[in-house]
Amino acid sequence: MLKLRRGVVSEADPLTVRVGGEERPAWADRSLVGEVLRGDEVVVNVEARDLGLGSGGFDVVHVNLTRGLEAPGAGEAAAMKLNYTSLQHPVEPVEALPDEGVGRSIPVLVISLHGQLAPAVWAANREGGMRLGYVQTAGGALPGSLSTDVAELRERGLLHGHVTAGPAFGGEGEAVSVVGALRAAAGPLGWDAAVVGPGPGIGGSATALGHGGMAALDNAHASLTLGFETLVAPRMSEGDPRERHRGLSHHTRTVLGMLLGSVRVPAPTDEELVAELRDACGGRHEVQPREVELDRYAASGLPATHMRRPLDQERLFFASALAAGEGLAAAVLVEETA
Repeated sequence: MLKLRRGVVSEADPLTVRVGGEERPAWADRSLVGEVLRGDEVVVNVEARDLGLGSGGFDVVHVNLTRGLEAPGAGEAAAMKLNYTSLQHPVEPVEALPDEGVGRSIPVLVISLHGQLAPAVWAANREGGMRLGYVQTAGGALPGSLSTDVAELRERGLLHGHVTAGPAFGGEGEAVSVVGALRAAAGPLGWDAAVVGPGPGIGGSATALGHGGMAALDNAHASLTLGFETLVAPRMSEGDPRERHRGLSHHTRTVLGMLLGSVRVPAPTDEELVAELRDACGGRHEVQPREVELDRYAASGLPATHMRRPLDQERLFFASALAAGEGLAAAVLVEETA
């Protein structure tokens, strides 16, 4: 059963809810539950905070009992998100937009962690001018409004659009499927390239297949099915205390081994890392060493921590994401001159 509790909002910013005499940090998706003000009586889901989850250290507002029961709804729409749950709501899917770009192809960069998004987008579009969009999928947080990285990238003009696909919801555009989102990106949305991957946080069970990073497998297959050039951003780390994520993460190694088609894998120009990647690719995928501007990214003011570790402790993680962005930019240039 859902672990729901009644509470009263004691502060609206940052959102804090008093539950059973305890002041607890909370988060509300205002696109679903509406405005939340001090003094409002709310029902919150307290499960993640009570479990002490690293990426869920707050309660989530389920409903605002004071001012959230009079919403008119969205009227007619073509599809439902979070269907058959208490949070189901109608959306207008991008798959239904008139498509005048049939046959057009765009390169797609697949990421497995949301933390790769900002450095990859910065590297691909730091000079501006590219219509680069982000398709948010399953694997991490589902609400599109939760990502502060997306908000900052949009504000800086580095991201052209944000579509939430499949079970993810709340983006500027909605898609029923990942393959539908990518088809729309190349068609009516008019993107030059797309980054596709999960929202903040990642589900995991410390097993080879039971983690949110496996969304990269499905996302890469969606791109390959459309005939798009598909790049995979490798997850790498030098600061992760878990051996399975040191160097090339087992997440990326597993995805590369299970892919049914060939992809390109940009990577920093480190001979040892390139050799490790080529071993994981097994001759099926093309490794593309790329020069990166790590210090310039560090000075950009964009997010520069990974799992609370600063960039100087996770240079490899950010270098690999930057290399992926460089690879995407190069693929766009090839597409434009083809």
